Amino acid sequence: MPLYTLPTISRLSLALSLLAVTSSTYATNTNSINPIRPAVDNQQLTACLDNLAQKGVFASVKDIFARNRPTEVDPSVLEALNYQPEFSKEPWDYLASLVDKERVVDGIAASEHYADVLAKIEAHYGVSRYDVLGVWGVESDFGTTLGKKDVINSLATLSCFGHRQSYFRGEYVSALKILKQGDITKSDFKGSWAGAFGQTQFMPSTFLQLAQDFDGDNRKDLVNSQADALASTANFLKSSGYQSNQPWGYEVRLPSDTNFSNNRKNKKLVSHWKNIGITLPDGGALPDTLSSVGLFLPAGKQGPAFLVGRNFDAFYAYNASENYALAIAHLSQRIEQKNTDVNFANAWPTDDLGLSRKESREVQESLNLLGYNIGEVDGIIGDKTRQTIQKYQVDIGIKADGKAGKKIYQRLMASTSKLREAAKVQAKINAETKTAVNSNSQSTTQKPSDTKSSYGLSNLLENKTLLPILISLLVALSVAIFINRKRQ
Repeated sequence: MPLYTLPTISRLSLALSLLAVTSSTYATNTNSINPIRPAVDNQQLTACLDNLAQKGVFASVKDIFARNRPTEVDPSVLEALNYQPEFSKEPWDYLASLVDKERVVDGIAASEHYADVLAKIEAHYGVSRYDVLGVWGVESDFGTTLGKKDVINSLATLSCFGHRQSYFRGEYVSALKILKQGDITKSDFKGSWAGAFGQTQFMPSTFLQLAQDFDGDNRKDLVNSQADALASTANFLKSSGYQSNQPWGYEVRLPSDTNFSNNRKNKKLVSHWKNIGITLPDGGALPDTLSSVGLFLPAGKQGPAFLVGRNFDAFYAYNASENYALAIAHLSQRIEQKNTDVNFANAWPTDDLGLSRKESREVQESLNLLGYNIGEVDGIIGDKTRQTIQKYQVDIGIKADGKAGKKIYQRLMASTSKLREAAKVQAKINAETKTAVNSNSQSTTQKPSDTKSSYGLSNLLENKTLLPILISLLVALSVAIFINRKRQ
């Protein structure tokens, strides 16, 4: 989510340091699994908006302000205000959910589907199509997750409550100007809790400065037009110092007998890094594709190491988080290489790696099978999933940290393997029963309810191969009942 404030880069950096979120951010509190809901009320909001209406900065949008004035506070955006997962998650957890096999596959498909418009954008702005795709994939999963918060309502709340009111009032005015211009309709003006919106999650002030009408319909529609959104993203990267025909950097191997510090901003000639023994992961010589690069160690010397150039810095400008910039860089590279192996050459220094979205869904499914009401299975490890993991950990007598990593994943998959088999069998029986009922209803006058009951029983008796699985189901259900009783 880019935050762009002209005329100076220093002001941009300040704004970015105050707020760094992506569309994939879900509100939790960094110090507790249970967030504290702020004490605010609608009367306070009304009084605040009355005051804002009198300020000169809102004069140019006075009418649109009045027509779209919210009447209720949205406390959830205030809960989210104090939580930026880019800074609270370990890099291996953060990268695992943003750059997984599914996203690379979707990115490869998008690169082929939008090949023509991406080629035109690349030629016009001098920004690699794969880097644009990297931003698109990280920000909105290629346009599939745009956010559901009403941008105007969110910014009104943030303009009146919380510790960044001055900043958000500027974004509030910018959002109202967008409505006034007619580029985005009110019904389409949905996004993240912080007001970022569209296919590549622009903040309103960024939109006013850098949004592009690339499809030529006289609207800068970053919500419904892939061409406009991707061109606007390329324009942002270009304005942030992106250098054409250069890579973002590359993974490297460090010599074991030398101490290194993590400082990507301290850029030196590639020859300097060669002279102190840094090589590519396979031992090959560093390429000369970049004139100067800085060393980035997201997890210290023991984890993956990278030499990064100006284009990595441009990714960072989109959302002030080095983990975020690495996610864009990694995803763009894998899409370009058509390589679905998302592991780095050097392993992360942990025995409890993060989960892909597929694995996260399986964690949620397993908890549901064990009788924990996790709710919707969506692959997003949010508050409710962490709380449920914590309950499960308490019940089985292990450290209750609510962490969704490989360890809890493997434990849950092992404990629910029989339940999963049984669930598949039940689904198959249900499907076969439905087919038989439909078939019999067309050829006989037998009641559907009788047909269903008779067929289901005969199927179970005749299909002897199901008996071991059904016995396992009973055992697994007993385990689940035991856990539930222990919780009570």
